[in-house]
Amino acid sequence: MYSNILVATDGSRLSAKAVTHAIALAKAVGAKLIAFNAIPDNFPRPMYAEGLAYPPMSPKEYAALSKKAADGILDPVLKKAKAAGVDASAESAMAASPWKAILATARKHKCDAIVMASHGRHGVTALFLGSETQKVLGHSTLPVIVVR
Repeated sequence: MYSNILVATDGSRLSAKAVTHAIALAKAVGAKLIAFNAIPDNFPRPMYAEGLAYPPMSPKEYAALSKKAADGILDPVLKKAKAAGVDASAESAMAASPWKAILATARKHKCDAIVMASHGRHGVTALFLGSETQKVLGHSTLPVIVVR
């Protein structure tokens, strides 16, 4: 059925539910799991508030801190997969559009399915905030399993 499953996670409680589901699915079908975290590509600029200037960090510092944060999100996924006996790897990428990075990573690893969470926003909130899950659903040619 599936041989490579990508699970996209941002470390939130809802994403943790998607991770649990993805690990159980991978175990059930004997698939490899690829855990993925999209690092926001919003490099901090100098900020000024109440007469104080906050110096910007260098792009290298931002990349290092972002990678550390992504590893902090992905390492527990790998431990949980290992405990379940699921072969897993992890990857992160800096992305202006996380949904594009999710699809690119799924293609790169020849995934058969994508598992991710949805906050279930509706109406105006969904319109303004957008939904990475909705964008993946709209652009993916792979099955996308949405966990709520």
